Amino acid sequence: MSRLSITSASMLLTILVANIHANEPAVSVSDTAAAANVNINKTDQVAVDNSTVTVEKKEIPGVKTVADSVTVPEVVGESKAPDATVVGVEVDPVQGSILAVPVIATIQPESVTALMPIESGRNDSNPIWYKDGSKLSFERSEQGKKEILITSVEGELLQKIYVQSAGNDELAFLLPGITDAVSYNAGISWSPNGSQYVFMSNGGEGNYDLYLGNSENDISERLTEYEGKDGQAGWSPSGDRLVFVSGRSGSGDLFLLDMPSRMTTQLTNASSPFLYPEWSPNGKSIAVINGKNENHDIYLINDYQKPAESLFQLTSWSADDLRPMWSPDGKKIAFYTNYNDAGDSRIWSIVVVNANRTTPVSEEELKNSIVAFDVIPDIERGPAWLPDSVRIAYVKNSRQDYNPIYIASSITGVSAKLLTETRMNHDVSCSSAGVIAFRAQVEQWDQIYLAKMP
Repeated sequence: MSRLSITSASMLLTILVANIHANEPAVSVSDTAAAANVNINKTDQVAVDNSTVTVEKKEIPGVKTVADSVTVPEVVGESKAPDATVVGVEVDPVQGSILAVPVIATIQPESVTALMPIESGRNDSNPIWYKDGSKLSFERSEQGKKEILITSVEGELLQKIYVQSAGNDELAFLLPGITDAVSYNAGISWSPNGSQYVFMSNGGEGNYDLYLGNSENDISERLTEYEGKDGQAGWSPSGDRLVFVSGRSGSGDLFLLDMPSRMTTQLTNASSPFLYPEWSPNGKSIAVINGKNENHDIYLINDYQKPAESLFQLTSWSADDLRPMWSPDGKKIAFYTNYNDAGDSRIWSIVVVNANRTTPVSEEELKNSIVAFDVIPDIERGPAWLPDSVRIAYVKNSRQDYNPIYIASSITGVSAKLLTETRMNHDVSCSSAGVIAFRAQVEQWDQIYLAKMP
């Protein structure tokens, strides 16, 4: 069989991408110089950013393949194709014309398993890994209450966290069955050494505060006690401080809690809430969102010791930007945005920008920095970086395919489907060992699954 030239293949890929995404906003290449080769060979495998993935060909009746392999040395033209990652070249046997047929790159995990036995009647969500990947936590909702479970990676139950205050015993005695409030526990953050964790709980009383737990016993210490809600705590990589969000200022500001002294310092003072703070891996900077309604922007506190002086607005447009997440090496930040040329607030993308910045992200750079298009934003955690600080796991907005998990390259914008065979996926997170935890729906109940990357 003959082989097409790279020029012909590139032209076909350009036409193919234009046809497939005729109704989608154009997405520009952010780093064409670093784009990796994509090779198709007789075994139908593709190399994308040093990962071997399988190519799923879409057959067309009456059309046969005329090329054993096609090499596309870099992303063609000015557009990335989120789904049509590679192209199969075929010929019409009647007309003799050359056709370009989309193929979808797929990744076969080494294993996909339920973390714990599948059960009905409860929903599990928001898996969060301890940094060495040996254990994880998740939240379980059952009969109105919400508790946190900690398990080993093999699914062995290590702890259950459920704080129940005894503060309303008298009312419970007078009005049994009415004031027996259930407790809501969520938002765990691990200490760097894994011996302790902080979480948010209302204790069944309605007011949310931070609590400190440890891996040795089930005793929890209350860290804050204010009328305003305290939550969204993040343990610093140095292990001696927490950043958290509190309503005690009247809005929603960031506060710093020094763990040895238990002293609290206010970091921000704004009219609109700061939410979802994330420490940089070096423990010096904090990424956070600020805004209200459907217009949040990304901010950076470049030095937590000088919060007012180092506060830097990374994005500033009318679109909504959510959940910034640092890459493991601390060099990049990924976040969700619903910015698109169509102005459709229902369409979300993942953007990756350099973390070491002195100027805000312009709209033109934003377009060039989109690495995955039409995604489902996982508000619980934000984009899920893999340990290599290059790839990101996300959920594709595809109801007909039951919202599958994809892996995107932050360099090339090429995505590959992760073959988990699960449905209605959400809450994706990845351990330092390369195991992806996520929730999926079994019948009408949410379960936690683990997918081990090859």
